[in-house]
Amino acid sequence: MQKVYFDSAATTQLRPEVVDKMAKVLMEDYGNPSSSHGFGRSAKNHIEQARKNIAKYLGVKASEIIFTSGGTEADNLVINSAVRDLQVKHIITTKIEHHAVLHTIQEIQSQTGIKVTYIPVNEDGSIDYEKLEQVLTNSEEKTLVSLMHVNNEIGVILDIERVGNLCKQHGALFHSDMVQSIGHFDVKLNEIHVDFTAASAHKFHGPKGVGFAYIRKNSGLKPLIFGGEQERGYRGGTEGVHNIAGMDEALRLTYENLVDEKQYIVNLKNYFVEQLKEHIAGIKFNANCCDVSHTTYSLLNVCIPVPKEKAGILLFQLDIEGIACSKGSACQSGSSKGSHVLTEILSEEDLEKPSVRFSFSKYNTKEEVDYVISVLQKFISVTV
Repeated sequence: MQKVYFDSAATTQLRPEVVDKMAKVLMEDYGNPSSSHGFGRSAKNHIEQARKNIAKYLGVKASEIIFTSGGTEADNLVINSAVRDLQVKHIITTKIEHHAVLHTIQEIQSQTGIKVTYIPVNEDGSIDYEKLEQVLTNSEEKTLVSLMHVNNEIGVILDIERVGNLCKQHGALFHSDMVQSIGHFDVKLNEIHVDFTAASAHKFHGPKGVGFAYIRKNSGLKPLIFGGEQERGYRGGTEGVHNIAGMDEALRLTYENLVDEKQYIVNLKNYFVEQLKEHIAGIKFNANCCDVSHTTYSLLNVCIPVPKEKAGILLFQLDIEGIACSKGSACQSGSSKGSHVLTEILSEEDLEKPSVRFSFSKYNTKEEVDYVISVLQKFISVTV
């Protein structure tokens, strides 16, 4: 049995250089970054240098980068404060957003009664841009648009420039969860009319438990976590210096190697698509994810042609064979609800079949793809 990790959309393997950087900071620069002595200043220097570096990569000001525990906290900070402090009365989003956004909006709506409009999505997972423009045109309240850049389940890429321009034209605030795109694409936030974003280090070979929010200068957002005056007052609490330093190192290495590593993964994804088409009759690519111009290059979400009664054991079987991937339908979890994303784009017939998300990184190989294909073939031959 081989060990194959095809779940990088969930979390990525740490780069060795990141581990080394974090260990060095843990051992040598352990002072509290809020302390005024030398130990504290050394720790603080790591934080502020990371802030400057990340801001440079994204084309923004260092003061606009706020370190958080990850994307979920960043999304919560933005959405909650936008309603509480910026007097947003209308949120426009879709039903295929990450739960960090959807559940936050649902909770705020239950507490405040705020108006929420869900923009329809097409079968390929793209949003209805004309409907978005129509809703923005007719919105009389102060409005926040919250749309993720790259969908974490099906990989569909939002036309973020188009949405930003629509928001600017209609005076709406724009928040985009960019957890699956920062570190995967060369994004320059200063070239997009976006007010707020969220990112997580563990999606680009950095440590878990750290990320950041981009908050446009003079936005008026206020903190959700109180205590000290850390992070420009946005987030009380002593910073995890080693995590921030690790994230800085991970993002540096990611952008230094982005062109070559992206091409390597694109080739791997295309090879996987070819092998699936050749060896798995009836395979379907959810949201047209086989097209790298439409979806992210690091993800495939496929509907496997097996009977409904066998669908629930596929992910279990893959795990037994040493293959790590993610479920994408109700059948594999025993839940009657299933994937909220796939529910919006798949037919009832396809929702009864197992859908699996395979996601890749620089550490994967074609040999691993071949192994996965062989395991799928064996499973299908037994179950059909």
